[in-house]
Amino acid sequence: MTNDIRVPDDLWEGDTEGVITAWLVSDGAEVAQGNLVAEVMVEKAQYEIEAPVSGKLTIAKEEDEVVEKGSVIATLES
Repeated sequence: MTNDIRVPDDLWEGDTEGVITAWLVSDGAEVAQGNLVAEVMVEKAQYEIEAPVSGKLTIAKEEDEVVEKGSVIATLES
């Protein structure tokens, strides 16, 4: 089963975009639910994104890429 990792809609108000500043795990890595997987920067605030479920990570958006609220940045295959 595949699960999406999305940029949360409720992290910030006003801006609709952020930038992925770092992936904390490598593409293809196995991650556990709740592990931090990415950091997103918005207006000088850094947000950490957690894995919603355990599984193998497939990165869909690269570091320094602009992402919108709600957009899929990776998937997890469980």
